[in-house]
Amino acid sequence: MRAVLDIILLILQLYYWVMIAMIVMSWLISFNVINTRNQFVASVWRILNQLTEPVLAPLRRILPKFSGLDLSPIALFLIIFFIERIIAYYIYPYVF
Repeated sequence: MRAVLDIILLILQLYYWVMIAMIVMSWLISFNVINTRNQFVASVWRILNQLTEPVLAPLRRILPKFSGLDLSPIALFLIIFFIERIIAYYIYPYVF
């Protein structure tokens, strides 16, 4: 059972880093540092959006809008942190 919990924690950490990559890439695209006309950039951007958008879209509907500021990634980071702490403190120690 601990192996399953370790895999869940690993997946949450990987998703955390995918979110960081998506945020950084969106900033780079917004400030015209990289261009989405480049085929490699466009494919990476498409992959990151396909990985993050199914989770971020429901959060965007729930959270209020703050004049162009997207708070859904911050909320997702808090949710990931909360799930990791629940597993680490309350589930993991009591699994034999």
